[in-house]
Amino acid sequence: MADIELTIVMPVYNERPTVLEILRRVRELPISKEIIIVDNCSTDGTRELLQGLDYPDVKLILQPRNMMKGNSVKRGMGLAQGEYVVVQDGDLEYDPQDLLKLLEALKQEGVLAVIGSRLLGARERGEVIPRTVFRLGGDFVNWVFQVLYRSPLTDIASCYKMAPRSVLQRLDLRCDGFDLDFETAAKLQILARREGKRIVELPIHYAPRTSAQGKKIKWQDGLKAVATLWRTRWWKPSK
Repeated sequence: MADIELTIVMPVYNERPTVLEILRRVRELPISKEIIIVDNCSTDGTRELLQGLDYPDVKLILQPRNMMKGNSVKRGMGLAQGEYVVVQDGDLEYDPQDLLKLLEALKQEGVLAVIGSRLLGARERGEVIPRTVFRLGGDFVNWVFQVLYRSPLTDIASCYKMAPRSVLQRLDLRCDGFDLDFETAAKLQILARREGKRIVELPIHYAPRTSAQGKKIKWQDGLKAVATLWRTRWWKPSK
């Protein structure tokens, strides 16, 4: 197991229409990897579909009840064997091919973590991100982060946050919901500043879906994100 370069943690909940396709795309990545799928007690047949798979590079974890996305992510990270770790959602919003350039950047000297920015990706391609309630809420939470943490990061809500497993294990992550994304970004920023390292942002592709298509985040999660960012300001990393 020591030769595993990247662990890809995939939390899923009711993703039957997309999970096999995103799994195919992830498995095709030309790197040494393991994929840890954590099913959060799906009710649409996703769990049964995944139980029928038999791939040597895929490990399936079945949550005993709906314990929220953040808890599933933490459980997958706790089982990771790869040198580096990233989260991949079970839908088709993100393009796994972008993980290759994130991994390359992470290996550079002085880089603590790499985040895939949907905003930078849209700018690079000259695209306009639709001004949905999700986008407006994300922009506000990101602005709060920039003010509280004196950081230029543009997309802390991005699913693609890649870091060495040893770094993630130091973060002492506590959140169980969608707010885990913000706790992770905040603690990475604190740790990077403490150690004189950088967090690199790279443009990525993004194909947003709507609530009708299965998007699960709600406006209440934005309030939890702000509270998490405020509370995490006083976190002190272990030596």
